[in-house]
Amino acid sequence: MENSAPAAELLSPYEQIGAREGITRVVERFYDLMDTDPAYADLRAMHAADLGPMRASLAGFLSGWAGGPRDWFDANPGKCMMSMHSGFTITRETAQQWVQAMERAFADCGMADHPVALLMNERFRMMAGGMAGAPLDG
Repeated sequence: MENSAPAAELLSPYEQIGAREGITRVVERFYDLMDTDPAYADLRAMHAADLGPMRASLAGFLSGWAGGPRDWFDANPGKCMMSMHSGFTITRETAQQWVQAMERAFADCGMADHPVALLMNERFRMMAGGMAGAPLDG
């Protein structure tokens, strides 16, 4: 019996949003926004001057998280986004800035209404709220 599922249903979320290239575009835009838009100043202040390592790390994490290569997870066994941020004081405001910058990054990359982007942003909101210890608006 032949599989009648549409081809898009067989693709991982990683593949659906453009694989490494798509994720890298979103991550680059996210950090560009964080680095230049005063709306994210508190969030930016939490990060090192050189965002290069963070850009690579987040792209690697999101790639594996979305069903792509798991290199980040292989290099960071037992770690997750929550544990990677346990040393930071994350307020509701900085968590909200992170989520808003990520939503803008997806939108600026032409994926505002993409089902995978919408789902990822929903999960980001949940994770960021968990890190802040309070649900976020949205």
